[in-house]
Amino acid sequence: MVSILPQSSERGADAAARALELILNSLEDSKAEDIVTINIAGNSALGDYMVVVTGRSSRHVMAICDHLVTDLKDEGLGSPRVEGQESGDWVLIDTGDVIVHVFRPEIREFYNIEKMWAAPEIEEGPLLH
Repeated sequence: MVSILPQSSERGADAAARALELILNSLEDSKAEDIVTINIAGNSALGDYMVVVTGRSSRHVMAICDHLVTDLKDEGLGSPRVEGQESGDWVLIDTGDVIVHVFRPEIREFYNIEKMWAAPEIEEGPLLH
């Protein structure tokens, strides 16, 4: 008998946390630099986590991405969507639960996406004049 149950949010969060752990280990194995993890759960429909890292060169960015995609497949997490691999300046890897941005240093500094996601929460309520 096959039973299909809706996935609980806890199981989804556990899956995202497991994927994040695998991703962070893979990035460290690849010697990715300045690894920043941002919890975007509840703030974005894009996923639960965003990870931003730097590679020393276009070649290093490509090697980090290739290693990460292989690790994800080897662990049974499927094939992520990958964009930007042609240039090696900024590669986005979307696993569904976790979005990984791999930048060359100058490109990361220029876009500074961590700052955008680290903006303080604005409290809703009456505006004071």
